[in-house]
Amino acid sequence: MLRQARSQGVKDPSAGTMVRVLWFAGYLTIALGALLPTFLLPEAWSILHSGHHYLLDVPIMLPKRGDFGAQMRTGELSSRQELLPLHLSQFENLDIHTPQFKVHQKLWKAQPNQGFVPCTEPSPSYAGRLKPRGYLMVSSNGGLNQMRAGICDMVAVARLINATLVVPELDKRSFWQDSSNFSDIFNIGHFIESLKGDVPIVKRLPKALYHYPKVVKQFRSWSSVKYYEEDIVHLWQNHKIIKAAKSDSRLANNNLPLDIQKLRCRVSYDALRFAPKIEAFGKKLVERMRSNGPYIALHLRYEKDMLAFSGCTYGLNKTEALELTTIRQNTPHWRIKKINGTDQRSRGFCPLTPTEVGIFLHALGYPESTRIYIAAGEIYGGYKQMAGLVARFPHLMSKETISTVEELAPFAKHASQMAALDYIVSVESDVFVPSYSGNMARAVEGHRRFLGHRKTISPDRKQLVALYDKLDRGDLQEGPELAILINEIHQKRQGTPRKRKGPLKGTKGWDRFRTEESFYTNPNPECLCFQSQH
Repeated sequence: MLRQARSQGVKDPSAGTMVRVLWFAGYLTIALGALLPTFLLPEAWSILHSGHHYLLDVPIMLPKRGDFGAQMRTGELSSRQELLPLHLSQFENLDIHTPQFKVHQKLWKAQPNQGFVPCTEPSPSYAGRLKPRGYLMVSSNGGLNQMRAGICDMVAVARLINATLVVPELDKRSFWQDSSNFSDIFNIGHFIESLKGDVPIVKRLPKALYHYPKVVKQFRSWSSVKYYEEDIVHLWQNHKIIKAAKSDSRLANNNLPLDIQKLRCRVSYDALRFAPKIEAFGKKLVERMRSNGPYIALHLRYEKDMLAFSGCTYGLNKTEALELTTIRQNTPHWRIKKINGTDQRSRGFCPLTPTEVGIFLHALGYPESTRIYIAAGEIYGGYKQMAGLVARFPHLMSKETISTVEELAPFAKHASQMAALDYIVSVESDVFVPSYSGNMARAVEGHRRFLGHRKTISPDRKQLVALYDKLDRGDLQEGPELAILINEIHQKRQGTPRKRKGPLKGTKGWDRFRTEESFYTNPNPECLCFQSQH
């Protein structure tokens, strides 16, 4: 009928109405499509227009390289006033009696804070800035996190020996070959200003002292106040400049004056702010990760430098194992002793593999849809090693996948600056999981404790390896039985408030210091107090 009417030139009223409706709908769609991105979502429109779909799930692009060190960040994301945790902002309307809410609480909610709050203010007996007797120069060593902890210690040492601190030199010769200066990573102006009541700090040695002789000293590891007062202070009698050849672990974790410990916290959680460009972009990355719900930050320490250093070759082929052994043997301070990789792994001294991490998170109950931010350098073995993790958790992201090439360009060639971005996203995550208890893991855990004991799950690698070996032998299967075992092991390894652990029983000499929990992993009790006491 309709075809016959058209052939005779007769207009069908219902067809005309339909055409007008469709035409108007199409016009409205085009108009809204042009206006909404421009006025309501300008940033998203600019990214999509440039071809970088950073909010979409895309195959993970692993970072190029880098040591992922510890760095606090304040400013826009203050160490005392952070972004609202996502589990509070997005799930507040859930019925608390529903299974969905209970599962959410189990997976994402932090441990009870038990009334602990930061307490870093000096005591009433703390004297103001003392008259300096000379200048302390510092050669920092290691990756970003190791240098940062060392800088915190050197500020405290400068206080102990009455020195003016020269802004520390950063390590440019280590494995990561980063040319960054102090001001490229840290806010140097804030560093000097915030500590002016504790220690005088200058950007460089005065010109008049350039040609003065320097006494170069490698301070003893894990030293007490007595060491600095008896062995170092007397150097001022004949020298105006003392240069510390290394900066890491030069102060003991415990048995130091309370005000020295609080000073270390003030440096770590306030004075050492990142440079403004790092802080600003780090905040953007956090906001992008939070835009689609809660996320886990996974410090996947399965990089070439870590495997070579630790002597861990489990899951690698002969060629890869030989390459790592060669790297270790060619690095002077790594080839101190022979290492048995199998023994290392069974004792829990090896980082978990990506597949082992996937099994671990799945057993804890995290669903396949969980979004995981990979805070790491280039994963050794690439996609072959990542396959087991990707199969269980396909929504893997990194700073490379949630930002544009142009945005990352200012940081991309500097391992420490890239590490700082990962540190920011890790501190701000809903859950933090390290695959190895290295410097980055310790520092992020300590910072999250300082900020309110945010959920940090620390895998018990020794017990996990024993379970994984059973999986390899076929004595155990992935499923409810394994999940029960893993959850029981980790009930008390999720960031619960507690005092710092001392050395292992039976250890003597330097091993006592090596087995202590790091001050920067848990600044309790010196820098975290009950609210009523504070």
